[in-house]
Amino acid sequence: MNKTNNYWKTNLKYLVVLLIIWFTVSFGFGILLADTLNQIQIAGFKLGFWFAQQGAIYIFVILIFVYIYLMNRLDQKFKNQK
Repeated sequence: MNKTNNYWKTNLKYLVVLLIIWFTVSFGFGILLADTLNQIQIAGFKLGFWFAQQGAIYIFVILIFVYIYLMNRLDQKFKNQK
């Protein structure tokens, strides 16, 4: 395989993992597990409600910064291989 294929294969791997995390948090915690998580309260708010309303958004923003970090490392790795 050439460098371009390795680069995109790694990039897609990062995307799939990060999207699975986001899906798990937003759909899994916010919808499927909301009733179970609502038994736990943080600062007076039910945890399932919090994930549905704010938690998924916070996780999404964090994942954006994780993706930026990972892509910068990947870019440097392939830039140094030239």
